[in-house]
Amino acid sequence: MAGVLEAALSQLFSESVKVTGAGRTDSGVHATGQVISCATNAVFPFDRLLVALRGLLPPDCCAREASAVESGFSARFAARERTYVYAILNRSERSALLARYAHHVATALDVRAMKTGAACLVGEQDFRSFAAAAPDERTTRSIRSLEVRESGELVRIEITADGFLHHMVRTIVGTLIECGTGRRSPGEIERILEARDRTAAGPTAPPQGLYLAGVRYADGYDSFAEPPILRG
Repeated sequence: MAGVLEAALSQLFSESVKVTGAGRTDSGVHATGQVISCATNAVFPFDRLLVALRGLLPPDCCAREASAVESGFSARFAARERTYVYAILNRSERSALLARYAHHVATALDVRAMKTGAACLVGEQDFRSFAAAAPDERTTRSIRSLEVRESGELVRIEITADGFLHHMVRTIVGTLIECGTGRRSPGEIERILEARDRTAAGPTAPPQGLYLAGVRYADGYDSFAEPPILRG
């Protein structure tokens, strides 16, 4: 999607534009609260930017708001917290309509067990077991909150942290699903953390249920937007 935005902005500003995203989204992952930054030397009526940009973007990409910021601002490096939401469709039959937007789990999930496991992950800890990380990569992160709750036939997992490792959220979700299906005891989470070994944790959950839902900055701005399928 970065390429789509760059093409549209380059057309508007009549110069090559590169964007910086606040959060990484793998193929198949969605974003409802992504923030991007870019720099330009072009003279453009800023009050018309959103309207003009929306007119150039495809139906599966939309710009909600725009702001002018100080020179050197980076949507990625200025971010203080990021929030991801993961959607699980928990029922026996699949949904053709939700196949691209939620992970289907046919086995009834014990949400209480998932909550118990999730509580063990909150705080500053080494999450090497939950990520695809290089041997020399720093893997300590601080999870500020991790909430698991039912929303009709959907199970909603929301996780906020100061930063995330590659596949960290999806591996946490995959491990919590194992807690919910009884394949793994919630009490194992602490042992998994201590192992610092990716093979100790559960599988990486598929991408289609994951949403980059919000990014928070020092000035209090938060781009959070609830994924549409989870809105009550």
